[in-house]
Amino acid sequence: MDPATIIGIVLAFGSVVAMVTMEGAKLSALLIPAPMVLVFGATIAVGIASGTVKDFLVAVKSLPRAFRGKTQAPGQVIDQVVGLAEKARANGLLAMEQEADAVDDPFLKRALQNIADGTDGDELRVLLEDEIATRSRTDRVAAKFFSGMGGYAPTIGIIGTVVSLTHVLENLAKPSELGPMIASAFVATLWGLLSANFLWLPIGARLRRLSELEVERMTLLMEGVLAVQAGSQPRLLGERLRAMIPDSGEAKPAKTLKAAKPPVEEAA
Repeated sequence: MDPATIIGIVLAFGSVVAMVTMEGAKLSALLIPAPMVLVFGATIAVGIASGTVKDFLVAVKSLPRAFRGKTQAPGQVIDQVVGLAEKARANGLLAMEQEADAVDDPFLKRALQNIADGTDGDELRVLLEDEIATRSRTDRVAAKFFSGMGGYAPTIGIIGTVVSLTHVLENLAKPSELGPMIASAFVATLWGLLSANFLWLPIGARLRRLSELEVERMTLLMEGVLAVQAGSQPRLLGERLRAMIPDSGEAKPAKTLKAAKPPVEEAA
């Protein structure tokens, strides 16, 4: 589990609380139900209106993943594929059927089962690439939904402020009440900005990043199992897959060569 989203959101709201406390204001002045209901309720509503009900359901199902952020390290994927290559060279491709029964990843399970069934390599590549593309499109739907809410929330906050200021103008005959009423009116704008920049936009960006990592993992598996099917040597396969990982941090730093000392010239 990668708690980056939880840590970031907690620190962001904690900074707001710290600012309010340091300025001597009351936190209860910001926790006004009416503007919060408008901002959160209307933002979710227009988010649903901007797409389909299916898009909304996909986004809701993806929300827990944004906070858990569970991803498999590329090194683990490579070790797993190299192990499959070693078993395929020792026991043949039919042994991949037993490996398919032992793995939990549906993508890898289908790939290994197709190898055991004798599926042509080109056909298997097309099948796996289509599955990766479908997964990427599905993830983009969820990320786009939350990013769209991040765009709507500030404007909805302004709408709430305008509505509240209209109510303020109706009470100009009560000067003693104008200050608190104007302050309350701007709470809607505050929550629009906070929800957009502290919640919706980070969640959308987080889902996009997790999708990128998942596509990279699936691509490694695809190239790996296709190489296993082709009979690649396990060690070379591992080196090839590691070369596909950008900035993996697994490569050892190159040794610095010492410069040779120039020869000492003899005096004439």
